[in-house]
Amino acid sequence: MATDHIRYDVLARDALRGVLRRVLADAAEHGLPGEHHFFITFLSTADGVKLSPRLLAQYPEEMTIILQHQFWDLVVTEDRFEVGLSFGGIPERLVVPFAAIKSFLDPSVQFGLQFEPSEGAAEAPGAKLPAVPTPSALPVAAAEPAAESKDEPAKTSDGAEVVRLDRFRKK
Repeated sequence: MATDHIRYDVLARDALRGVLRRVLADAAEHGLPGEHHFFITFLSTADGVKLSPRLLAQYPEEMTIILQHQFWDLVVTEDRFEVGLSFGGIPERLVVPFAAIKSFLDPSVQFGLQFEPSEGAAEAPGAKLPAVPTPSALPVAAAEPAAESKDEPAKTSDGAEVVRLDRFRKK
């Protein structure tokens, strides 16, 4: 197999994190439009994550936060976001680097992103780089089932569906 010197997987992951950064920056500047709200899951102990000891004890591996009605002081920078949230009536300030995020979901429009942690990203230059799974857009729920063609058997939907590009070509 040929070596990917361009690292398309890393470029795709960074581009999708850019989508997340842009969405959060817009929310910080203008608030959440309409019914939009965000579920963000991140690794609690990743480099740069700042949580209170109380929250870290409660969520030692990963944590999911919801940005909807009661959050404040959302600040977005190039590599992280900071936000104020209340947990059990106690206000907390969280700092979450984009690299620590595992998933992002906006259920109001059935849009999600999932990020796989990259292992060995800090290896020495010239070392063989491991394959990093490409982040992917997650279908949250299908709006309508796709029409089946005569050659394809009927399938039950148990989550993500692999779709042939032929379906989207004009015939």
